[in-house]
Amino acid sequence: MNQPLKPSVSVLGKSIDLSSLFFYRKSDVVYQLTFEFCNRYIHLYKDRTRDQMIQAARSCKQNIVEGFADGVTSTEMQLKLLNVARASLKELREDFGDYLKSRHLAFFQQGEERYSDMLNYCRKHNDLPEYESLFAQWDDEQMCNYAITLCHIIDKMMVSFLKHLDKEFVTEGGIKERMHRARTQYRQEQDERIKQLEAENPQLKQALSVAIADAHKWRSAYEDLKTRALKAYYQQLEEIEKLKEELHELKEDKA
Repeated sequence: MNQPLKPSVSVLGKSIDLSSLFFYRKSDVVYQLTFEFCNRYIHLYKDRTRDQMIQAARSCKQNIVEGFADGVTSTEMQLKLLNVARASLKELREDFGDYLKSRHLAFFQQGEERYSDMLNYCRKHNDLPEYESLFAQWDDEQMCNYAITLCHIIDKMMVSFLKHLDKEFVTEGGIKERMHRARTQYRQEQDERIKQLEAENPQLKQALSVAIADAHKWRSAYEDLKTRALKAYYQQLEEIEKLKEELHELKEDKA
């Protein structure tokens, strides 16, 4: 039996593997770098900046995670949370910049070899294992500059992704629009199925009538064959009995 078609429009949004996103993987690097930096250079009790920086780095990474989790059902919430992640990232970038300025350390400048090396490395490397071995080698100036550069790169990547997401939201809508499209398509497909069945029904009815007529015809032929076969059978039985009687009489006459 043919089953009604199910709507092909998906109500839930696409689920994205975070490991495929460079800006998420870099955000994990920034968090671990920030944690290592604060442990080494920010006093545990005397400077509140320590907790603020760690929380800002964590907020960036975790809001990306939550944004993509919520994005399955709400593009609007995803946009909001990813922008929260960007705000946390900017706060963290400012804190690293303030550290350099307050301690009269250098910002690596364009045109310097160390700036080019840093920029190339941050662009090409996305995963924590590629940075962890360097954390212990960098001083506070280097850690700040690498963190600031990573923050800039992540922010640029997120802006590009948000533009794509914004365009997708404008053209396709959120979950309410997807639900409406799914319901509408489902109703349309059911209407088409009803029309298809209604069109096929007279043909099936005609085929059923022919089948019933054929069945009656074959049943009549069967009954006729059965009657003739039984008649022949009983006639043979009568003939057998008669022959047996004649044979018995012959034996008695001889005796």
